[in-house]
Amino acid sequence: MVPVISSNYYKMYINITDSATADNKGSSSGLVGYLEKENRLYHQKEPENWFNHQRANFEAYEVRQAIDQNVAKLGKADAKFFLINISPSQKEIRHLQELHGGIGAEEALKKYSEKVMDEYAKNFKRTGIESAKDLVWFAKLEHFRYYSYKDKEVISGTKKRGERKEGQQMHVQIIVSRKDATNKIKLSPMNNSKGRNALHSKKLGQFNRMAFKQSGEILFDKLFSFDRQLNETLAYANVQKHGNLQQREQLYFLEEGAKNHPRYKNVMAATARQVAQHQYHDTAEMLGALGKAVIDVLDVLLEPGYEPSLEADIVTEDARRRRRRKKAEQQQGL
Repeated sequence: MVPVISSNYYKMYINITDSATADNKGSSSGLVGYLEKENRLYHQKEPENWFNHQRANFEAYEVRQAIDQNVAKLGKADAKFFLINISPSQKEIRHLQELHGGIGAEEALKKYSEKVMDEYAKNFKRTGIESAKDLVWFAKLEHFRYYSYKDKEVISGTKKRGERKEGQQMHVQIIVSRKDATNKIKLSPMNNSKGRNALHSKKLGQFNRMAFKQSGEILFDKLFSFDRQLNETLAYANVQKHGNLQQREQLYFLEEGAKNHPRYKNVMAATARQVAQHQYHDTAEMLGALGKAVIDVLDVLLEPGYEPSLEADIVTEDARRRRRRKKAEQQQGL
């Protein structure tokens, strides 16, 4: 059960590993053993212990026993646990070190991880599942990452599989049981109902993975006063990778507004999250929803001599073309 780690330099990476890439239908012993690798490889004077909301000194056998025993009424084909990977960017790690120092940064990341698990619990929207205390979970701080066969550096031959990656690589791996702390409620973060299917949600709990990842980013910024730029957000990356033409156009306006009017940066970031969720039909609707902030955004984009990028020109010209076509079709229908 080896997770795929993003090498993104700027953006917080939070991922939940499913059984598609992991053997989580049996004992957790294999995963627990794998996550003990730094203690084995580097023979640290003080081994890195497991932690959760209760203690900071769990040993590996305690983790395995707690996870493997919390499986009431789960069948052989059912997932028994999940792996959550919390990987701050190198920029975020440096920020923690500047705030708290080396060891202090490690402790801060552990405390942050506890709060992320609070968000994980809340995301199910199930009565009785309100915080990390309602879950069975254990976390391990790791200091290094390693190149895998999927990394482009290994594919190109510049790095070898198993080599340590450069730079700040501190991150946290979390094993969380499929069952809650009472061993009665099944909780799967891999269901896709997001609350749309009431019967499904009542049985398994709803879970919006994108909302969970987003909550981790917002939580980090709030806890550590991190000044995140719009192009360092999950919403920005999501739209750039998966967004349609309208969404990219909307994001362009927001990015320029945040760049030229920093006082509205939080407003633009919140709106970008809405754009990523397809909440606006077109740019005009989005700009209207911005309210007062839209005046300053439009001022910037309409300034004489303003020269947007070529890519932005293509996007906005395509939007103008669509508007002209729509207007012509309307006129033909009269």
